[in-house]
Amino acid sequence: MSHPTDILISEVGPRDGLQSIRSIMPLEAKKAWIAAEAACGVREIEVGSFVPAVLLPQLADTAEVVHFARTIPGLTVAALVPNLRGAQAAVAAGAHKITLPVSVSETHSLRNVRRTHAQMLAEAHGIVALLRSLPPDTRPRFEGGLSTAFGCTIEGEVPADRVVALAEALMEAGCDEVGLADTSGYANPVQVRELVRRVQGAVGSAALAGLHLHNTRGLGLANVIAGLEVGITTFDSSLGGLGGCPFAPGASGNIVTEDLVFMLEAMGLRTGIDLPRLLEVRRILESAVPQEPLYGFTPDAGLPLGFRAATVAVTAPTEVA
Repeated sequence: MSHPTDILISEVGPRDGLQSIRSIMPLEAKKAWIAAEAACGVREIEVGSFVPAVLLPQLADTAEVVHFARTIPGLTVAALVPNLRGAQAAVAAGAHKITLPVSVSETHSLRNVRRTHAQMLAEAHGIVALLRSLPPDTRPRFEGGLSTAFGCTIEGEVPADRVVALAEALMEAGCDEVGLADTSGYANPVQVRELVRRVQGAVGSAALAGLHLHNTRGLGLANVIAGLEVGITTFDSSLGGLGGCPFAPGASGNIVTEDLVFMLEAMGLRTGIDLPRLLEVRRILESAVPQEPLYGFTPDAGLPLGFRAATVAVTAPTEVA
């Protein structure tokens, strides 16, 4: 392409990555990770989830992480909230963006957040009421995240009509946007293109925020290409490929942030991320959770001779206020 296109990569490792491993990363290591990625030019990071610590002790310090991340200039601080109570905690902590996971597979929804579709839509209405009670300039952006949108390890095929209906219901409830998540790594490029087009047709292109894709069967980056072809410009990924879903058997393998940045920059698509510096951030994970495997082809192979990124290298680290 002759003109660089801005692509937003939303780093989800501190939430989706850490919730799926047994190790508990120390708070100071989380802060170092988030600060280092922001210094590389990562503009949005999902830093945690407001769930009971008894369920996910790995994320028990999310409020403290949000407080810290808020001090980093230019960083959008995102968090997952399973219900209204979680949204209240996220608002109190100061998150810029909150995502309510609504599984299109109702069986998965019951296992993941212990609620039916009707109950999750009621939670969405409650969260919207909470946000509308706040001054407009303090309201976090509210995303309805449609998980298991491309298939479910428990139910199998997930009808596209159900995805569209839930997307419409979430927007009618007052969400600012919706996103599609391949929680179980079932998606293929044709399916991605078709489902994205259907949801765009139902709620509008501007309302479909982005894609959360897994690389469980090796199709993660191929599915990103499919998303790009139908106008998606926001993609979730996890440093070192950490993550999955602890309540969806076999749902391993987030897209590796380093590989995603390399592919996009090699294609001439601007991410704003300094890739050589990003590759160095892995050392924080290697030190903090040494027993956990990290993935990625680009970190192993290195950058090819003569590689030219679309993004101008970051010349100085982002300052922490």
